[in-house]
Amino acid sequence: MFIKNVVNNAILVNKNIHFGIILNLFIFIVTFNLIGMIPYTFTLTSIFIITFNVSAAFFLGSNIIAILLNKYVYTDLFMPKGVPTLITPFLLLIELISYFSRVFSLAIRLFANMLSGHILLKILMGLMWVSVNKQTVLIFIMPMAVLVISAVIGLELTIAFLQAYVFITLVCSYVNDAINVH
Repeated sequence: MFIKNVVNNAILVNKNIHFGIILNLFIFIVTFNLIGMIPYTFTLTSIFIITFNVSAAFFLGSNIIAILLNKYVYTDLFMPKGVPTLITPFLLLIELISYFSRVFSLAIRLFANMLSGHILLKILMGLMWVSVNKQTVLIFIMPMAVLVISAVIGLELTIAFLQAYVFITLVCSYVNDAINVH
């Protein structure tokens, strides 16, 4: 299973401990991404607060585990060795901002991709529906419209799985960074 490979490649220690939660996260995201493909439903992962809460939960959990495992060594993540004292406050501020922006980048990436793709699909379907109801579509344009919508549906199905894969890959990477402080 490719999720096992993601966990094995991204997390260097305690791989088996994290596999179950990562698998459940993948299934959770794929399921909610695919539910949005059903007519008259919406994608829960296209709601920012949901993707933010999932991202924040994994970010908080990995940091708690990292603090419990690494104690004070964990702060070395924000301040590399050998930094001149003069630039220490600036570097610390930059490192903290970049570290905490992981939550937002993870949430926004999933949210924006799922929202934009599903909006495009719904706009195309609505345009086709209006055209059919008003009988303004010529007989030779209809097959092309169906072909375009079918291609977008295929793309959306692919993106639903791809976004879940990217999400779990980044979560595994962030967990590994928190557990294995460099």
